[in-house]
Amino acid sequence: MKQKKQIATIFLGLWLAALCSAASMENRNIEVLKETGDAFSQIASKAIPAVVGIKVEMETEGPAGQQFPNWPFGNDFFDYFFRGVPPQGQEPQSRPRYQETAQGSGIIVSKDGYILTNNHVVGNATSIRVKIGEETEKEAKLIGADPDTDVAVIKVETEEELPTITMGDSDALQVGDWVLAIGNPFGLSHTVTAGIVSAKGRSNIHLTTYEDFIQTDAAINPGNSGGPLIDYDGKVVGINTAIIGSSGNIGIGLAIPINMARQVYQQLIKTGQVVRGFLGVSIQDLT
Repeated sequence: MKQKKQIATIFLGLWLAALCSAASMENRNIEVLKETGDAFSQIASKAIPAVVGIKVEMETEGPAGQQFPNWPFGNDFFDYFFRGVPPQGQEPQSRPRYQETAQGSGIIVSKDGYILTNNHVVGNATSIRVKIGEETEKEAKLIGADPDTDVAVIKVETEEELPTITMGDSDALQVGDWVLAIGNPFGLSHTVTAGIVSAKGRSNIHLTTYEDFIQTDAAINPGNSGGPLIDYDGKVVGINTAIIGSSGNIGIGLAIPINMARQVYQQLIKTGQVVRGFLGVSIQDLT
């Protein structure tokens, strides 16, 4: 009987130890989640002041109005309606032009007001306004744009130093690293989303001439374009540029690596344009 009591005591002790261990592990897991959340919060709070909303106005060309030619027969008639060739002696109709507005995001990268963004956000703008923080709004001017990489630089005039984000090293990113995307999707200022680096070196997307995109599942939506992709250290590792999918975010976002954007930025602030060397050689697969 005494031996049975000893065995029961041992099992009870082991069971209690297991319960304590499970509770301890559960508490530790919760602590890890809290620490992760705190880390994201700290990174975001440092980066948010240097992320701006951009509102642009641009002039776009609408479809030409359709008018029947004065003569309904002859070759001119068939050329006009079936091949789009205007009748002889008649100029093509001018297309109506419209003013449109669009929104995007930007990254303040210098205290005197230089801002990185996308070319498709500001490249064709007739007017650019930048919202800094929740209240300050300033006119900005286009310093230069590079359609081949979809990078652009704008500048606001300021008498005080602006908050900035440090550029990181996109080459050091690894697939699986956590990243934060910050921007103004649908005009909702300073929205923060989290995800991982899903892939690197994405090309053949047919968005730009030079493609080396970072793929992320951090939610990116219309209005995020030009905003930063942030790493663990709170440094910019990419410029959020595009999503794959016509119906909105489906978990495949693309960002321009900051190492590529940095080189373009340096040329744009110096000369307003990017100059590249090239070889008169084309490359194709052997068959």
